[in-house]
This record gives sequence, C-alpha cells and structure tokens, in this order.
Amino acid sequence: MGEGDIARAIAEARSWVTANRAEARYRDGAASAVIEDGLRARVTAPDGHELVTDMTAGVGGGGSAPSPGWLLRAANASCIATLISMRAAELGVTLEGLEVVVDSESDDAGILDVDASIPPGPLSMRVAVRVAAASAPDDEVRELIVWGVDHCPVCDAVKRAVPVELKVDLGRAPRTRPSV
Repeated sequence: MGEGDIARAIAEARSWVTANRAEARYRDGAASAVIEDGLRARVTAPDGHELVTDMTAGVGGGGSAPSPGWLLRAANASCIATLISMRAAELGVTLEGLEVVVDSESDDAGILDVDASIPPGPLSMRVAVRVAAASAPDDEVRELIVWGVDHCPVCDAVKRAVPVELKVDLGRAPRTRPSV
C-alpha cells in the first residue's frame, strides 16, 4: 500500500471506530504455544500463522530460534516502526528511510529465581529511531516519532501495568509434538 492508501484506510478505520464505539473493544486473537522439544515452542495464531521460539543453551535450550524476550523487543520495534509509518502517511510525510531498534536491560537473577527482589522481565527498555524525511521539518518528524511510540500498543503494554488473568486446566494440556 502507498502512503495515500494507508492514510485512507486509517481515516476509514477511525471513522468506523468513532461510529461504533461499543464494537471497538474486543478480545485479541490468542497465541497458542506448544512445547515441541526441550524449550523449543511453536506458537500458532488463530489464522494459522506460526513462529518458533527457543532458549539459549545456557538455560537448557537449543538456541534454534529467537527467544520469547527477543520477540518482545522485535514486536515493540516493528510496532513502533509501523505506527510511525502510519502517522507519516496520515500527515503526508514521505519517509525515505526508517529504522527502529529496541533493546533492553535484564538481570538473569530474576528469571532464574536467584534473587526475589529482581524482576524476571526487563529492567528497562530503550527505543532508538533513525529516520530520513526530507519532506518535513525536523520538529514535525520528531512529533510523529513521539506519536508513534505513544500510540504503539506493544510499547504501551510494556510501559503500563496490564492486568493478567491466569486460568489453569490441570491434566488437559496437549501432548508435546516431536521436533519438525
């Protein structure tokens, strides 16, 4: 899709959400993870898309795929890049190049339960954006970058405490699948 098509699609979606507020809130498609072998997991979406994760050998994984933590950073980076691109299309700003790099700082003492005072997840996250947009002044480009970060649902989930509901079904888990 070109910038004009993206801008039109966003305008139509915004108009629909405005007119249908009761239908704008919904439960997102589930991600279903099944352990295939060791710590290697295959994650499937309702539409059949799949991805695989694995942990490093240092914690017993095979290192055959990205870790779930890296996928969190990848999701954040790609989501922010997408939101910046969406906003640029809306404002008619042509981006000649865009790169979003997300890294984080972690302490393995948390995930490995070595120190209960250390959280198992990232302690901090950093977003670096490199962009070229000759069609707009720098301050306008900075504003659309900030808008993209502020409206990114993945980044929001990282920044804001999101309630997590745990449901447990003992004895009914699927059998693990053999390695593919």
